[in-house]
Amino acid sequence: MPQDRRLLVVNAVGLTPRLLRHAPRLSALAAQGWQATLDTVLPAVTCTVQSTFLTGTAPADHGAVANGWYFRDLGEVYLWRQHNRLVQGEKVWETARRHRPGFRTANVCWWYAMGATTDWTITPRPVYHADGRKSPDCYTRPVELHDELTADLGPFPLFHYWGPTASIRSTEWIVSATRRLLPRADLTLCYVPHLDYDLQRHGPDSAEAHQAVRDLDTALAPLLDDAEAAGVGVLVLSEYGITPAERPVHVNRALRRAGLLEVYTQEGMEYLDPWTSRAFAVADHQCAHVYVDDPADLPRVTEIVSGIEGVELVLDRRRQADHGLDHERSGELVLFAEPGAWFTYYYWLDDDHAPDFARGVDIHRKPGFDPAELFLDPADPMVKARAAANLVRKKVGLRYAMNVVPLDPGCVRGTHGRPHDDPEDGPLLICTDPAAARDRFAATEVRDLMLDLVGVPAPTGSTPL
Repeated sequence: MPQDRRLLVVNAVGLTPRLLRHAPRLSALAAQGWQATLDTVLPAVTCTVQSTFLTGTAPADHGAVANGWYFRDLGEVYLWRQHNRLVQGEKVWETARRHRPGFRTANVCWWYAMGATTDWTITPRPVYHADGRKSPDCYTRPVELHDELTADLGPFPLFHYWGPTASIRSTEWIVSATRRLLPRADLTLCYVPHLDYDLQRHGPDSAEAHQAVRDLDTALAPLLDDAEAAGVGVLVLSEYGITPAERPVHVNRALRRAGLLEVYTQEGMEYLDPWTSRAFAVADHQCAHVYVDDPADLPRVTEIVSGIEGVELVLDRRRQADHGLDHERSGELVLFAEPGAWFTYYYWLDDDHAPDFARGVDIHRKPGFDPAELFLDPADPMVKARAAANLVRKKVGLRYAMNVVPLDPGCVRGTHGRPHDDPEDGPLLICTDPAAARDRFAATEVRDLMLDLVGVPAPTGSTPL
C-alpha cells in the first residue's frame, strides 16, 4: 500500500444496511467501493464503540464500559465525561505518528476529545455561566480555530445537537467544520449524530426515520465530494443500529423496593445516594451496570434483577470476560435487555418526588441515560409556551429552568445497546479502497483498517486484515 495516504472517517451513528437504501449518495459510495457487515462490541453505545474503533481493543482493555459509569473513588455516577485519558491505550493517530512523524489528525466531535493528542479538535462544550445559564459553544484546539469557525458558521448549535430541538442543523455545522479541516489533516474523524434523533423518537421503520436518512445523506454530500476531489480515501461506519423500543424497564425501582437502593431528600426531591446504596444500576439504553457494594449481597441482587421482566442477560464478572467487559469500572453485574426493552435510570417511586433535573435536559446530573430528553412532554398542553417563555428569559439574561422533558418514558420508540439479531439492522462499514475489501469486520479491527488505509503498518500482535 502506498505511503502518505489521507483518510476521512465518517461515523454516521445509527446507519444500517436497511437504512442505507434511503441514502443515494452513500449508496453510490458503497457501490463504487465496497460495503461490509460490522460486528460491534457490547454495550453497543457511542463512547464504548468509538473507543474500540480508535484503540483496536475491547472495553475490558480501554475502560469505556458505557457512556458513563460509577466512579468508585469519587462516589459519583458520571456520564458523558470528555477527557481523552479516560480511554486507556494508544489511539490510532498516536500509532500512525510513531511510524510517520508529522502525521496530522483532526477530530470533529468524536467523543473523549478534550485532552487528546490530535492536531485539531472540535467538540461541543457549552458556556456555563456563573448565574446558572448555559449557552451554546464548542471547545477547539488550537484555540484560534474557535473564532475561525464561529465567525464563519456561527456558534455551535448545541440545542440542535441533543434535546427536544435536536435536528439536522448540528450535523450541517459539523460537516461544514470538517470540510475546513479536511485539506489540513492526514486523518480526519467526523461524527454526525443526526440519525440518533428521529430513530429514537419515532422508531427505525418510521417515515420520519427514512427522511432523517435522506437529510443526513444530503448534508454529507459536499464533504464526500470534497474528499473525492482531493483524492482522500473515505471510510463510513456506524457504531450500532437502532431497533424498535416497546417497553421501559425500571431496574432501580426494583432495587429500591427490595431495600437495596437508597435516596436522600432535599426540598421534597429525591436523589440517588450511591454512597449508602447496597445496589443500584447505571442505565444506558439496553445495558445497565449494577454496582453492588457488599459481595454478600450479590446472590440476592442477581436473583432480583434476573426476575425483572425485560432483562435477558445477567453477566457476573466471569461472564463479563466472555463479552470483553470485565474492567474494574464495570458493575458487579451487567444487564442486557430483551429485544424491544430498554433500561431507565428512574429510581423514585412517585413523580412528585422526582428531582428537578429529571424534567430537563441535564446529561451530566442524571445518573443514567435518558432518551426522553428528545421529547417535549406530550402530557403538558402548555409545554411549548413554557419553553418559549424560558427562551425569552434566557435572551434577556435571566435564569431559567427548561423543565419540559416527560417523566413517562413510553414515548421512546428506538433504542440500542444489546446484540443485533439481524445484520440488516446492525452497523455497517463502507470504504472507497478496493484493496481492503472484506465482507465482515469486527469493531476491534477498525483501528488497523484505518492504519492500512493511510499506509501505516499495524502494531505487532494485531489481527492481520
